[in-house]
Amino acid sequence: MTQDVNRDGVALARKTWRTLEPYHGGVYFSPEAADEYAALGVDATTGYFASRSAALGAAPPDLVIATFYNFNPQLVRRAIPAAWEAAAPQRFAAARLSGIDATLRRILGADISSPALARAAELARSAAEASVCHPQGRPLFAAHAALPWPSAPHLVLWHAQTLLREFRGDGHVAALLAAGLSGIEALVTHAATGEIDAGVLRASRAWTPEHWEQAVQNLRERGWLDDGPHLALTEDGARRRAEIEHTTDRLAALPYITLGPAAAAELRSLARPFSLAVAQELLPWAVDRLKADRTDWS
Repeated sequence: MTQDVNRDGVALARKTWRTLEPYHGGVYFSPEAADEYAALGVDATTGYFASRSAALGAAPPDLVIATFYNFNPQLVRRAIPAAWEAAAPQRFAAARLSGIDATLRRILGADISSPALARAAELARSAAEASVCHPQGRPLFAAHAALPWPSAPHLVLWHAQTLLREFRGDGHVAALLAAGLSGIEALVTHAATGEIDAGVLRASRAWTPEHWEQAVQNLRERGWLDDGPHLALTEDGARRRAEIEHTTDRLAALPYITLGPAAAAELRSLARPFSLAVAQELLPWAVDRLKADRTDWS
């Protein structure tokens, strides 16, 4: 089906993912989740790697390096397998869910029980469940899809978006590999689009300045980057980066096409206030994008 996705399907996948992603992404900046990981005896960074990979079981570091793709392997090896010595994977998965539960209850307040959130959860779950029969080549998605569904609507919505973003993420890794980009090179080309600060990407994935500069030089030699003093894509590099994003959207389109344009539009309309509330609290850089998308997309 992914080979037959038309332009409308690609756009549907991108705009629906962008609207709901902050609702999921809050877990990575949740103080309540960090507290849950601390209670298991690990810091927030180790908790991130352990809680997101916990669905894979007691994964060895190489599996986490492979599936997470763009982190410095040394950072992963400091967290895994040490995390499994602190607590079993099931406890990290439970800590993650407990943390985001507390975060969403704090941020959303009475909206937790709203009909709008319940309907958004129903629609998002329908989209996510459309993907479950297509796990091939998507290891992180498949692992998370095997976890039990929570019962509370605000957690159903969060878990559904978790599945949809891992479905998309696994496809993105495939697109990066097909384009010949390593993990750090993917980060450099992303930074070169101007969408996000290079320092933030480098530091958050624990790459050294030397690693970063070597990746920049490699990409310049291969025609991805300009030779000037600023990090910028060449015309051909911009074209190839756009192709990666298009391929990612195309590979992610199945659940949204199955849901249908009208239901996807309803999902975006219902979920946007909840995503915005989470973004305003935990992901301030996503606020302007959400507001712009509301204007640009129905």
